Amino acid sequence: MLVNSVAYKDGKKIADVAREDIHAYLARNDCILWVAVRDPEPHELDQLEEQFDLHPLAIEDARHGHQRPKFEEYGDSLFFVLHMIEPDGDELRVGEVDIFVGHNYVLSVRSRSERNFQDVRARCEREPELMQHGTGYILYALMDAVVDRYFPILDSIETQLEVIEGQIFSGKSPGANIEALYGIKQDLMTLKHATAPLLEAVGKLYGGRVPQICAGLGDYYRDVSDHLVRINQSIDAARDMVTTAISVNLSLITLQESEVTKRLAGYAALVAVPTLIAGIYGMNFEQMPELKWVWGYPLALGSMVAIDAYLFYRFRKAKWL
Repeated sequence: MLVNSVAYKDGKKIADVAREDIHAYLARNDCILWVAVRDPEPHELDQLEEQFDLHPLAIEDARHGHQRPKFEEYGDSLFFVLHMIEPDGDELRVGEVDIFVGHNYVLSVRSRSERNFQDVRARCEREPELMQHGTGYILYALMDAVVDRYFPILDSIETQLEVIEGQIFSGKSPGANIEALYGIKQDLMTLKHATAPLLEAVGKLYGGRVPQICAGLGDYYRDVSDHLVRINQSIDAARDMVTTAISVNLSLITLQESEVTKRLAGYAALVAVPTLIAGIYGMNFEQMPELKWVWGYPLALGSMVAIDAYLFYRFRKAKWL
């Protein structure tokens, strides 16, 4: 589905371009065509491939989707794959945007993502002096928007982690805490899969041999790279915190089991003493001392109570009971 198709000249919008007029504007060298497409059908991708003269391997990646974030250079054109991560209830939905960039066009193909790039287009139109840098600046604006959208997701994950850390020692079920921590770990892994490969890809756009389309924009792409470095460092720190929290939870479970074992051992000792005395005096032997002694029964009961009282005192003192 075609979302937007706009032509720009000298950084300023000059026309909304209909699908059938795309060829005409692509043939011009005095303007830039910025086209945005969402969830296109296979036949629509075939039309775009023909209109923009896209490389077959790049359009194949866009057709199949579910690609690893990456950067490819095909002659004078560039192809980028970025992951769009959006909250979906208690989970994260992973979408994708494929960006094709030529000397006079930018084509973005968005899949499985609800959030669009209208704010990016509005930002670029407010800065015509920067749009004069050409398609390389539009590519930067799109990448910067995608990367900046990772920050609120990471902040949300870190907030969830702080809440669970506060619950660890509050008596809440350790099993529930571990389940929540594993959910956070999975979200962090999803975010890591989106940012780590992208960091490598962005590094090819500044310093060293830079594609001609991105020439003169090294400072902008370096800024995107800095954001990705911060995000990756935060992800690694959060993953370490999750690992530590899981270890603490498992240790607490072990401690709780140890406390239960000690209590059971203490109660077993309290039961064992009366059982032992009663068992001895309950044996069916005729020749046993104290069997006909008038104080034998009270003495046996008193001994049971006295020994259990002493054991109970010692166990309470040792915090076993």
